[in-house]
Amino acid sequence: MTDYVTDFDETLNTDDDGEKRVKFENRRYKIIKPGGFGKPSVYHGLVVIFLEFFAWGLLTNPVISTLNQTFPTHTFLMNGVIHGVKGLLTFLSSPLLGAYSDIWGRKSFLLITVFFTCCPIPLMKISPMWYFALISVSGLFSVTFSVVYSYVADVTDENSRSSAYGLVTATFAASLITSPAIGAHLARLYSENFVIALGTVVAILDLVFIFFVVPESLPERLRTDQKISWDKIDPFAALKNISNDRFICLICLIVLLSYLPEAGQYSCFFVYLRLMLGFSEDEIAYFIAFVGIFSCIAQTALLACLQKYFGSKETIMVGLFFQIVQLAAYGIATSNWVMWFAGGLAALSSVTYPSISAFVSVYAKDNQQGLVQGMVNGVRGLCNGLGPALFGFIFYLFDVNLNESVPPLSSTMSTFSNRTTIRISGNSISSSMLSRDVPGPPFLFGALLATIALMFSLLLPSSKPDSNEFFTDTRTIEHKARLLDIDSDSNDNIST
Repeated sequence: MTDYVTDFDETLNTDDDGEKRVKFENRRYKIIKPGGFGKPSVYHGLVVIFLEFFAWGLLTNPVISTLNQTFPTHTFLMNGVIHGVKGLLTFLSSPLLGAYSDIWGRKSFLLITVFFTCCPIPLMKISPMWYFALISVSGLFSVTFSVVYSYVADVTDENSRSSAYGLVTATFAASLITSPAIGAHLARLYSENFVIALGTVVAILDLVFIFFVVPESLPERLRTDQKISWDKIDPFAALKNISNDRFICLICLIVLLSYLPEAGQYSCFFVYLRLMLGFSEDEIAYFIAFVGIFSCIAQTALLACLQKYFGSKETIMVGLFFQIVQLAAYGIATSNWVMWFAGGLAALSSVTYPSISAFVSVYAKDNQQGLVQGMVNGVRGLCNGLGPALFGFIFYLFDVNLNESVPPLSSTMSTFSNRTTIRISGNSISSSMLSRDVPGPPFLFGALLATIALMFSLLLPSSKPDSNEFFTDTRTIEHKARLLDIDSDSNDNIST
């Protein structure tokens, strides 16, 4: 009798939970309607990405000046701390947001991520300290790329997913082709406050587009109908679980080693061009446009050709090779033409991450796209924090100051012979081993990390086309990986 009553109570509790969930879904439906214009497509995600990063691209120069005015000493060390906190929070929150997007859908999380990512913009001149504080805290929700990649995975098949991811990253590059130049031009015509206001308007337009135009991409039948436990959203437990899956562990390690220097160079590269190599504001804008245009070409035409004739693994390796050469050129360049050449290589190396994302999306199950992409994006978020801090520390260690009071490298090269020094305990000690021309030590260290990533990429499962020039079914990658795990477990059982 007691067991019957207990079972009856559990049934009532289950019914209550189901009723509460239905009420919650109804309230969420009234606030964020899943409808939109047309069927969900890749182009909805492209517009969301373009508008968000176009808004931030407009603020390239205002962000640099505000950072330098707020933290006049050790500017890029503070930049590393700010983005370090942001990256750590992104790393901690990505699995949670990815898992919930598998339950509640993508649209609501697109709204949340875009809102919190762009909400610091209006405070840039009103209250710089609050602006940088919100930049750090916004890392809790700065996973727009993860949600957009999950959105794209919902509306594409396996064969077209890689090219679709290439379009996403190409759109990100396209948003940076003109926005820095437009922002610099408008700042000269009007003021930086006008540019900040325009960036705010573009961010609001992005939110309006998501709310009224973007349809929900995740069908009800594919949504995970279960409660989310702490074990599933704990990022460290997730990493522990990933370590048991050799394929995902290898992918995350490659992402860590390749994206760490990429995040570091993005945090300081424009100021590095301006202060170390003497680029003007117009030259920086042209350089960004040049890299952006070539990135769009690389992530569409080149990526499609590489995927068709070589496969995902080989495409990843090609991208990493270009990244190694590009970072090495950045590290030793003392003339402008070398930087332009390296910028073209940087554009070619942009095929790496869409190929990695496509590889991961094929491996993951249909109802776990958000969770797996959240894990990979969490590693990227960790790199977004560690990269700027690492580059700022190496610049500080080698006594390469990037404050605006330091003259360009070209103006001091003839006087100081461009000698690299290390400052220890307030004394500047010249190192004979470092007396050759090394204006950018962090970039050389990044080239070393990318080289290690290239070595690890050799261990990825092969995905070359077969003799009939058709793709090998990428689902066999998952099957082979699982067979390896089963065989190893069977051998362990036999040995015991």
